[in-house]
Amino acid sequence: MFFLLLILVTGLAFWAGMTWARVPTPAPAPVPADIKKLVADSASASGQIKVPILMFHYVEYLQNKDDKTRLSLDTSPATFDLEVKTLADAGYSFLTAADLADVLDNKKALPERPVLLTFDDGYSDFYVDVYPILKKYHAAATQYVISGMIGAVDHMTAGEIAQIAADGLVEIGAHTVHHVGLRGLPSARSQTEILQSKWQLEQIINKRVVSFAYPYGSFDAQAISVVKASGFRTAVSTLPGLVQSPANRFFLFRLRPGGRVGKALLNLLDWKGEQSRGSQTFGPMGAE
Repeated sequence: MFFLLLILVTGLAFWAGMTWARVPTPAPAPVPADIKKLVADSASASGQIKVPILMFHYVEYLQNKDDKTRLSLDTSPATFDLEVKTLADAGYSFLTAADLADVLDNKKALPERPVLLTFDDGYSDFYVDVYPILKKYHAAATQYVISGMIGAVDHMTAGEIAQIAADGLVEIGAHTVHHVGLRGLPSARSQTEILQSKWQLEQIINKRVVSFAYPYGSFDAQAISVVKASGFRTAVSTLPGLVQSPANRFFLFRLRPGGRVGKALLNLLDWKGEQSRGSQTFGPMGAE
C-alpha cells in the first residue's frame, strides 16, 4: 500500500509540474464596463504623450506547430531582429517602463521618437534569442517575470535574470507569482501575488522592481490600488493604444507588432485612429 501511495503521489506531482510549466490560458473575455470607463476617462486627461509600447511573449523558432496558443504569441528571432532594426534605423529611442515613469513624473525629457519593447512571462527564449539581439542594437527593454516560474521548464533561471538585470540594458518587472488574473481576485490573494512577486524578484536582482504587468491583461480598480500601494510606478495592460498619460500609468496601453517589419511596423507606430487613445475598440481580456 505504501508503495502504491508513493507512486500515486509522485505521479500527481509530476503531472502538476508539467501542467504548471505551461502557463494556463483562459478563454478571452470582453473588457468589463468599469475598465472601459477608466480608459474613456483617461482619454481626456492632461499630460498625454504618444509612446508606443510593443508587447511580446515567445521569440523562438517554434517546433510544435500544433500548439496554436503558443503559435499565436510567437515571433521568430529573425523577425524580431528585423523589427528592432526597423526601429533603430528609423531613429526610435528605446525606453524601459522605468524610463517612462520618469517621463510621466517630469524627471526625464521624452525623446523625439520613443518606443518600449516589453516581454511577458520570463521565458528562456528571452535569454537565448532576444537578449543577444537587444545587445546587437543597444535596445533597452522590459521583461515582466512570473516569479513563481523562475527555473521552471521554458523559463529563465534566477542566474540568467540576475545577469541581464546587472548588465543594465533590460529592466526586470513583476508579473505576479503564479500568473493569475487579478480581476475579482480576493484582496488578500491579490496583495500576496503582487507584493510577493516584487519581493522575490528584488532578492534576485538586488534592485528595486517598479514596473508591473497584469497577467492576461486582467485587472480591476482593486488591482490598480494594490499595485500602487506596493510601490510600482507603472503597470501595463493588454488594451490597445499609443497615447499614455499620468491618468493611465497603471493600465498603460500596448500594441502587438504581429510580425510587422519595415514600413508596416512604422505605420503601426504612427497609427492615428481613435484606438490610439485606447478609448474606442477593445481587444479581449484573458487572451494571454
